[in-house]
Amino acid sequence: MYITGIGPQKADLLGAELGIRNVEDLLTHYPFRYIDRSEILSIGMLTETLDAVQIRGILGPIREEGTGNMKRLKSTLKDQTGSIEIIWFKGQKWILQNLVPGTEYIAFGKVSNYKGHINMAHPDLEKISGNAADEGYLQPVYSTTEKLSRRGMNSKGIERIISQVIAQAWREIPESLPDSLREELKLIDKGRAMYAIHRPKSMEDVKQAQRRLKFEELFYIQLEILLKKELRNQDTKGFVFEAVADAFHTFYENHLPFELTGAQKRVLKEIRRDMRLGKQMNRLLQGDVGSGKTMVAALSALIAIDNGFQVSIMAPTEILASQHYETFSALFANMPIAVGLLTGSTKTAKRRALDAACQSGELQVLIGTHALIEDRVQFKNLGLAVIDEQHRFGVAQRAKLWKKNILPPHVLVMTATPIPRTLAMTLYGDLDVSVI
Repeated sequence: MYITGIGPQKADLLGAELGIRNVEDLLTHYPFRYIDRSEILSIGMLTETLDAVQIRGILGPIREEGTGNMKRLKSTLKDQTGSIEIIWFKGQKWILQNLVPGTEYIAFGKVSNYKGHINMAHPDLEKISGNAADEGYLQPVYSTTEKLSRRGMNSKGIERIISQVIAQAWREIPESLPDSLREELKLIDKGRAMYAIHRPKSMEDVKQAQRRLKFEELFYIQLEILLKKELRNQDTKGFVFEAVADAFHTFYENHLPFELTGAQKRVLKEIRRDMRLGKQMNRLLQGDVGSGKTMVAALSALIAIDNGFQVSIMAPTEILASQHYETFSALFANMPIAVGLLTGSTKTAKRRALDAACQSGELQVLIGTHALIEDRVQFKNLGLAVIDEQHRFGVAQRAKLWKKNILPPHVLVMTATPIPRTLAMTLYGDLDVSVI
């Protein structure tokens, strides 16, 4: 598509400054706010500080004041009800060359009241064109850069370019969502959404366009996550934990400090089912502090141990890792289960002993911080990785745990962050969600 006013140099500049290299990039450079051109205040109404207002008046003579770093330009904007002082501290050459005193402008900006005198510093000024179509509408405001502004591509310049393109192209924009889905959710079509986001007649137009475009973006992100999950389930084999044997039963019958809640029992059944499928478990366990997530993790660890596997428990801080170590050590105190703690502050001699015990399989549960994912930490047979507050770890960090064995270990992620179930399924679409 040929775009009037965009030659090779401006096209290159748009690409370098804003990453706009084609028509799709241009149309998805959305406004970050809108100016309601239908709401113009009388200057006489302005008596106090206001964050963002729009006024209309005749620009007075522009004069220079001060010297050096204190040099500034001043003028006035006057309507039938009064006048307001306009001040510029920078961009003075452009202002002197482009603004015409005696001409009517619309000014948008912050009103300040200094010692009883109202003023606007660096307002957006737009000359009144006399075209009725230019008034009474929502004007989109686009992000730009100083280099682009110097080449006539400030927000208004970008608006002119996009308006030209959207007027020609909006009917040709292909629909990307099924009609049945749009009808069910009452979403406008893609072309109308793109037109309304750039040339809205009202804020209701903006809301409908944003709702449609935001839904589409999240919808396809979620589809991609679910596709990756399905492919992983098909391609990624996992350890089969068939047995629930001595370690689990001994602890459950003799050392369990309290009766499990119905929610804990339900979640354990879900975890038990995952561990028997022959696919890698990836489950998010969400519950408030004190809801019993740690006990579920301990019982899950015992299932892994009963099947001859080791367990790692990774926490984001040394304090939390130490708390887990104390908890698991106390829970397994009367059982032949070795529990270790590895953090960044672990002494060298202790670290060497932990590394050796981990590689030999003598150490069955290793609790720690990021230190667990270091290359030197090798397990004999890691079968379950428990990750506490997983949002504190990067994807690459978590993935390193997967490479500690021939097959990736089962993964149980725990979080106390309160997340509505529907949102949790969106944020963690690659995980199965359990809630206590």
